Amino acid sequence: MSTSQVPDGKKPFFVFPEFHNRLPLLLAPVLAIAPLGLIGAMWYYFSPQFTDVGYTPEQPVPYSHKLHAGDLGIDCRYCHVGVERGPHAGVPPAQTCMNCHATVKKDSPWLLPVRESYTTGEPVPWVRVHKSPDFVYFDHSAHTRATIGCESCHGRIDQMIEVSQVSPLSMSWCLDCHRDPAQHLRPQGTATVMGYQPQGGDQLAVGSKIAKENNINPPTHCSGCHR
Repeated sequence: MSTSQVPDGKKPFFVFPEFHNRLPLLLAPVLAIAPLGLIGAMWYYFSPQFTDVGYTPEQPVPYSHKLHAGDLGIDCRYCHVGVERGPHAGVPPAQTCMNCHATVKKDSPWLLPVRESYTTGEPVPWVRVHKSPDFVYFDHSAHTRATIGCESCHGRIDQMIEVSQVSPLSMSWCLDCHRDPAQHLRPQGTATVMGYQPQGGDQLAVGSKIAKENNINPPTHCSGCHR
């Protein structure tokens, strides 16, 4: 009812209080900002940096990389024999474990799955920690030939009792390295060295020199990883 239709002396009747007329003006900024906040929240909370980093699955055998790679100094390539030869680093068969554990802690109940695997030929059901999407082609050997350190992607494995994922392995994370590989390049023979420090302490200078000498120019186009 408009005020012109209200008889003289009568107060106009409104279904909603009059201050409701100002609500659209008050809500407009909120409605404009809310989608941006939602996009920002999804960008972060649905990204590998949030969903994947820190992933630490429980393994069938309590294998400590800190003990084997750290305290004992076993080279990564002793177990992951494919890391320099092909796209996959590989998981060691029980035979590799039994090279030592046939005599070391040979009756430990923790190693029962390894002994059973060695006897039956069935692989130990290790739970994979690091995995690229199926639509991504990643070749370990290409990176080790360029002498990218293991810890650049996997972190300080030699300090991990339980292996966890420390890098997001996202497309933007990979491209950051492909666009500026010098930050991770090392001299030949140091890829598996944990806690590596460049000579003189200037990683970019060392890495840039290696990139120039070896013509290292990783692809940044789509077909480099999506084949």
